[in-house]
Amino acid sequence: MPDLNELADLYAYPESHKPWLRTNFVASIDGAVQNPEGLSGNLGGEPDAKVFKVLRSLSDVILVGAGTVRAEGYHPISADSIHESLREGRSRVPVLAVVSRSLDLPEQVVAPGLMVITPATSSVEKRQELSRTVEVVVAGETEIDWAAVLDAFAARGLNRVLCEGGPDLNGTLVDLDLVDETCLTISPHLVGGPAKRMTLGARAVERPMRLGHSFDEDGVLLTRWVRDRRAA
Repeated sequence: MPDLNELADLYAYPESHKPWLRTNFVASIDGAVQNPEGLSGNLGGEPDAKVFKVLRSLSDVILVGAGTVRAEGYHPISADSIHESLREGRSRVPVLAVVSRSLDLPEQVVAPGLMVITPATSSVEKRQELSRTVEVVVAGETEIDWAAVLDAFAARGLNRVLCEGGPDLNGTLVDLDLVDETCLTISPHLVGGPAKRMTLGARAVERPMRLGHSFDEDGVLLTRWVRDRRAA
């Protein structure tokens, strides 16, 4: 396994004046993004956990859907979930940005440092209540306006975006061709059953990618794929 500095170099964000959107997933050999218990957390074992921590450490903002927050038991980003040595010159921890239409968020995640992204049709009363504790960004009318979301990130200097899912959110971002790269860990297991896949969208698209790197650790394959916009 590469050491911490080598991993930081392998997964470094490119220099960009606008947000660069990275998605991160772990999947079984047969494409499941959930273990038999319906969670993704330990599917990739220790190698995936090490890369996951590096990816969080390198990001400015962690983007995630409210369904994933609830299913995976998210908490505010803490110092022990990142490498402080990789955050020199930036905030102590990344911003956690949760996408929610209902605004029904678990109590444990509603804390300073949270950003909530919601459309204008969400409850005004709930937005006002949340605004007492966290930042609420209204983007779009009935659906999320993702161009407005990325503009909001850029205005706050949050150009290194890490999307942690889930499949519906990732499917929307793929559909809109907003994904710049995908980090994929392949777990050496067959899972079967009704497990979800990485993306779930309204329509099928074809977005060419090129391999950035790949290496294996104890049979776990860790890969990084970059959007090939020359082929678009």
